[in-house]
Amino acid sequence: MGRSGGRRRKSWTPWLYLAPALVVLGGLLVYPVYQLGLISFFEYTQAQVSGGEPTTFQGFGNYSELFSDPQFWQVLLATVVFAAACVVSTLAVGCALAVLLTRVRAVPRLALMLAALGAWATPAITGSTVWLFLFDPDFGPVNRLLGLGDHSWTYGRFSAFFLVLLEVVWCSFPFVMVTVYAGIRSVPAEVLEAAALDGASQWRIWRSVLAPMLRPILVVVTIQSVIWDFKVFTQIYVMTGGGGIAGQNLVLNVYAYQKAFASSQYSLGSAIGVVMLLILLAVTLVYLRLLRRQGEEL
Repeated sequence: MGRSGGRRRKSWTPWLYLAPALVVLGGLLVYPVYQLGLISFFEYTQAQVSGGEPTTFQGFGNYSELFSDPQFWQVLLATVVFAAACVVSTLAVGCALAVLLTRVRAVPRLALMLAALGAWATPAITGSTVWLFLFDPDFGPVNRLLGLGDHSWTYGRFSAFFLVLLEVVWCSFPFVMVTVYAGIRSVPAEVLEAAALDGASQWRIWRSVLAPMLRPILVVVTIQSVIWDFKVFTQIYVMTGGGGIAGQNLVLNVYAYQKAFASSQYSLGSAIGVVMLLILLAVTLVYLRLLRRQGEEL
């Protein structure tokens, strides 16, 4: 009995240490999510906010209206494709630079780390404004260097998405680079030396040695990147003027903002937020489940 009681106390000890953080997270996350879901089941527009009309329960009426809107599905598809492109590009750039950091000397490594951390620390609205200036059709240096004249990068749908993707990758890759670099440093040097002596190329060393050993770290940065890039708002809103011409560059976060605040349809905006939350939860759980099936320890 004494041993079992001691085991129970030991099993509860970590939760006691985590309790303060869990309380804070509960207040900052659980309650807002609860309110978001609650509003999505009511008719909640400017009339209800001002008290001119009573709040009425709609059930799944807001979701039915949302799913019957063709624009929602177009924006959802654009969001998924754009987020996937951002995640893949961010991981590719971050991992490549992490490997590069292990190959250069101290001074270039320090310079690259400082430059990357500077990009990471730059506020999204500041970075978006700088990138807009760089690609400005009248004063930007990029068009002059490429000889494109007064070409507008934000006019076309795909060129605008591409420009935003560059900014998102620029401000996101430092997290991947620093995290993966720390993981590479934890790999025993003897393992990498043995692979090099066997004649493996740098790409083969990464694919067959480093990537499998760093998979838990890659899982973390992948999930973080999916969450960040799926809910991009500032870059799209600033760089495309609120979603582009006729909404051609809308993503779900900007679409929810327009519904909630530009159109005062707060219940529809909340419904979009709930859908985004469920999609991110589903993607994360499916990804973790696939890794568990492959026998990975997370």
